[in-house]
Amino acid sequence: MRRLLAAVAILFALQCQAQAEVLIGVAGPMTGKLAWTGTQLRRGAEMAVAEINGAGGVLGQQVRLVVADDYCDPEQAVAAARKLVSDGAVFVIGHYCSGASIPASEIYEEAGVLQISPSSTNPKLTEQGRANVFRVCSRDDAQGVKAGNYLADHWGDKRIAVLHDGTTYGKGLADETKKQLNRRGVSEAIYRSYAPGKDDYSAEIAALQATGIAVLYLGGYHTEAALMVRAARDRAYPVQMISGDDTATEEFGLIAGPAAEGTLFTFVADPRRNAEAAGVVERFRADNFEPDSWTLHSYGAAEVWAQAVGKAGSLELERVIAALRQNQFDTVLGRIDFDEKGDLTVQNWVWYVWKAGEYVPMK
Repeated sequence: MRRLLAAVAILFALQCQAQAEVLIGVAGPMTGKLAWTGTQLRRGAEMAVAEINGAGGVLGQQVRLVVADDYCDPEQAVAAARKLVSDGAVFVIGHYCSGASIPASEIYEEAGVLQISPSSTNPKLTEQGRANVFRVCSRDDAQGVKAGNYLADHWGDKRIAVLHDGTTYGKGLADETKKQLNRRGVSEAIYRSYAPGKDDYSAEIAALQATGIAVLYLGGYHTEAALMVRAARDRAYPVQMISGDDTATEEFGLIAGPAAEGTLFTFVADPRRNAEAAGVVERFRADNFEPDSWTLHSYGAAEVWAQAVGKAGSLELERVIAALRQNQFDTVLGRIDFDEKGDLTVQNWVWYVWKAGEYVPMK
């Protein structure tokens, strides 16, 4: 009898312990060519959870983070989402890639799990109408307008190539940019796809040079962008490289080396420069980690969720969704709020240039 009572007591204690913690997930490319950005998402989420717990957790419960690797792949993203749902996550920070976030969002909707992407910019993510889906980044239709206008204003009389990698993110961004460029009365000389994942793009660059392309707009990820601009500089080909928000990562500069100099790209206003983020940035740097790219967006997504749970007074999905739609949130990203689709009410794209080994706002 004593053994039975002891076993019951242990089971009861384990159940109480399980009930005393809230499980959330962070999902992104933790391995593969985009592992650098997956690390940014993970580190942002880890620090946010540590600081949420240090302040007492949510609703008096500690938060535990589970990391899921989706490899920036649609099928693996679905598998990662199912694993997080099976683990009991009530909220997921993710995914990084639009092509991962969009299929995963269906799994989260069916399971009643909140999803806040820190970085998926393709409009379709929130245009699907899933009430549980939000993002703390801006959209590619606004980014494409920004890029298309700049191309038309500065290189409207030059030969422009628009290339994309065929992914949801890359093709979507290239198409939005092309659309705005064409609205402005400028036609691109070349519009085509390229194969992602190669080690060398000298043949593609040579083809652009042979046709007199002066400006290359790339819809795709920073790894290929870096290899292309490096191939161009190796040929002494002064093509102007322009790309999107994925170029905002230190790894682009490491891969491209000196060839990165002068590369232009659009990115959201760098949250590292926000007064609200100063303390968090200092803590990251004290830990020898530079919170560039989407690190602080991952942190901000966790902040928004914790504040929304506090305002709702509940972890129940419908109540948290209502709190997200009805309130403003003070975060490392500044004060933000959401529209009825789950998008930020203010879309804020900024031009950056790679200069002396880092990216800085363009003057």
